[in-house]
Amino acid sequence: MDRTIERAGHGRRCRCRCWFNWLAALGLAFPAAAWPTSGGSADAQVLGAWRAPAGAVVAVPAPGLGDERRFMHGIGRASAGGDKSWVFFSSSGLPPRGATRDGSWPHDVYVGEWSPAHRRVDNVHVFISKPEAQEPVSIAQNTQGNIFVSFEDGWNTPNEVSQRYGVYRSNLSPVKPYPNDVESGGHSGHVAAVGERFVVFYSEDWVEGGGVDNLGTGKGVYVKVYNGSGKLLRHENVAAHVREWWPMIAGSPTRALLVWQKYIPGELVAQLQFAVYDPVNGKLVRPKDGFNVFRVQYYTYAAAWVPAVNRFVIEATLEDGRSSILLIDEEGRITAKLGCLPASVREAGIAVNDNVAYVPTRDGRLMALALTEDSIDLRGMMRAPYAWGNTGAIGIPDGPGTVHFVSLSPEGLREADFNVRDEVAPSASDRCRPESAQKQSEVSNE
Repeated sequence: MDRTIERAGHGRRCRCRCWFNWLAALGLAFPAAAWPTSGGSADAQVLGAWRAPAGAVVAVPAPGLGDERRFMHGIGRASAGGDKSWVFFSSSGLPPRGATRDGSWPHDVYVGEWSPAHRRVDNVHVFISKPEAQEPVSIAQNTQGNIFVSFEDGWNTPNEVSQRYGVYRSNLSPVKPYPNDVESGGHSGHVAAVGERFVVFYSEDWVEGGGVDNLGTGKGVYVKVYNGSGKLLRHENVAAHVREWWPMIAGSPTRALLVWQKYIPGELVAQLQFAVYDPVNGKLVRPKDGFNVFRVQYYTYAAAWVPAVNRFVIEATLEDGRSSILLIDEEGRITAKLGCLPASVREAGIAVNDNVAYVPTRDGRLMALALTEDSIDLRGMMRAPYAWGNTGAIGIPDGPGTVHFVSLSPEGLREADFNVRDEVAPSASDRCRPESAQKQSEVSNE
């Protein structure tokens, strides 16, 4: 589908140089060799994190690369039973080919298997394929094991795109298979499981102008709740007919955390918004008026549920280029906050393993954040062996202190294992502290 004059940001696709122009305008650096030169292989790269060279900023598009989303966009995982996981992602072929000659995006939804025994995503095959693009895919799995697959779809819709879904068992047999509409004209949707229910948080319509590279914004965010078989239960207007979009979501046993961005006229940043939602009674709990709203870089935030501490976690990169972390309970109360951390990667997910949250950083590392119910500690940093992609990354827990990351890239999947043994202590600059202050502290503690 030729999206050149349609939605940018994330609803309707923007090709060519929208990301590069925006990042260059923010003064970000680009490495000379951000991407490997070896192409043509559909195999995932599996590397040890310790092999990564030290370097500057690597998690931004290379010069001339353009919109990375035209290669791959959207990734999620679900349990396949035992220690195996399904990894779903949207890609324009394997290896990804990018847009067609007429500018259309040909993404299909793929699925592969990951297990500790194989150490990489294997047996990858097409799961859903139709003309036009099915991206970015979002995945949730409920307490019954059913898997909800949702994405923006350019095929056979009267409104240019539709947010669509299908429901499948953990062995991928159909319960309510694709195609089903969440909303005709809907886009940018993400899904989470809340107990047996599924909650889809999506945007609708588009407003031209403003946003990334002046290409526009979404026009409202909305929720739909489904039972485990994909039957619609309820619909809520979270922020209707206003310039608010890019909805992200995380699910706990009883609530969903909704996170999105609000357009600020004349600015190159957005206001971060969030609310806690009860899918049973439809109640929305928003932050109290005294909450200092974050001004965030577009699309650079994520959310997750951390069962070990019974908290939601939000990570966002602010306008000053530093990240902040919030812990939020199921009643919508902020219980901890930590700021002035390294900038995160656009569209990268938060991986959770026990009480540790892992966040990819823009300088080519991985943050490990130790959490309690009311505290956040930057425990350590690990160097990544590849450039993080800007169109999706997930982490799969792999036993105590270990997480396996899968990142999308213009050349295919990139994978690596990260272990607590490879962590190094955060530097003073990682915490926004003067180097002299850290040295004095080290002397005092000896």
